[in-house]
Amino acid sequence: MTSIQKFKKFLGWRTAPKPHITLNDEYYAHLAPFRLPLILTVLIMLIGTLGYMTIDGFPLMDAIYQTGITFTTVGFGEIRPISDLGRIFTITLIIFGFVVFSIAVGIIMEVVKKGEFQKIAKERKMLYEIARLKHHFVVCYHNEFTIQVTKQLRENHIPFVVVDPREDLEEIAKKYRYPYYVSAEPHTEEGILKSHLSSAKGVITLADNVADNIAVIASARLYEQEIRRGRKFLIIANAKSNEDDQKLLKLGADKVVTATKLMAQRINAMAARPDMENLLQEFLYKKDTPLDMEEAKIHKTSWIVLKEIRQARLRDIANVTIIGIRLKDGKFIPMPKGDTIILPESRLLLIGTEDGIYKAKKILRKKEMPDELKYI
Repeated sequence: MTSIQKFKKFLGWRTAPKPHITLNDEYYAHLAPFRLPLILTVLIMLIGTLGYMTIDGFPLMDAIYQTGITFTTVGFGEIRPISDLGRIFTITLIIFGFVVFSIAVGIIMEVVKKGEFQKIAKERKMLYEIARLKHHFVVCYHNEFTIQVTKQLRENHIPFVVVDPREDLEEIAKKYRYPYYVSAEPHTEEGILKSHLSSAKGVITLADNVADNIAVIASARLYEQEIRRGRKFLIIANAKSNEDDQKLLKLGADKVVTATKLMAQRINAMAARPDMENLLQEFLYKKDTPLDMEEAKIHKTSWIVLKEIRQARLRDIANVTIIGIRLKDGKFIPMPKGDTIILPESRLLLIGTEDGIYKAKKILRKKEMPDELKYI
């Protein structure tokens, strides 16, 4: 580690994250036409400075200043007496200045007319903004499902990037308020790198056909293995039938949502348990809800293993309630009693505030009983 790196570490200096694809080559390729007028400008300034110093004996700074105001034709006049030869030299500088500026304006107009430079610059800025995201979702393909899903993500302040190959994605993003978007095929290396999947929490693929969803799932899982992440991507996909549902689960999706099945389940819940559905609608589906529901995994080294639920005292410490236990074999115990034994590798279904659940998980992860429990 160099002394500069040590100094930055001491100060807590953090460099801004860079995207995997920066588009620098394309960006600088569009700047290449500006090299000619820039070179001519520097060359004429050098010739003018040397000319005034040689012809009329100007000091260096006076020569640079006189060349500058002459070359740019601002009309400030002579800062020192100039000989006839010097005036001829000045006229020549003015003519060359007019030629150089005409060339530069022509190049600028041509670049602006094509619009490619602005397009590259805008995409490059977008990629740098996406690179700053952490634990975002990559939402693949734009359709009616995407509109509704991103609306909920936005209302719950969950960052997301929409990836779709269509060329009019920028107009779509403005219409449906997609803050970050990438115009590329989601399953390709370009789509994966531009959406900065390496720092994402998961992928939501909502293609209209199952083949595109399969391609996205396979690409995400392969990329996951290549970068050797400590945790897996959460992959959520949609399906039109139960048959497609099973295919996607077998191929690596963590969750698959079938629109017809989901609608049937909601209608059934409304008909069979209307009060429960109203409760969920009020506290869990609503944005800015005071309540949240999450699962907490109990590791083998946790202090609560093989102890009764009541010993955790989560309601007293974190105002969190255990409303279910999912055992390692998949069996689910609803509303467990206080004397229920917590087994290793089981998952506790917690309900409470976001801060309370975070605190409860922190307590359950500890290897020894927390000190605060000893005095309750």
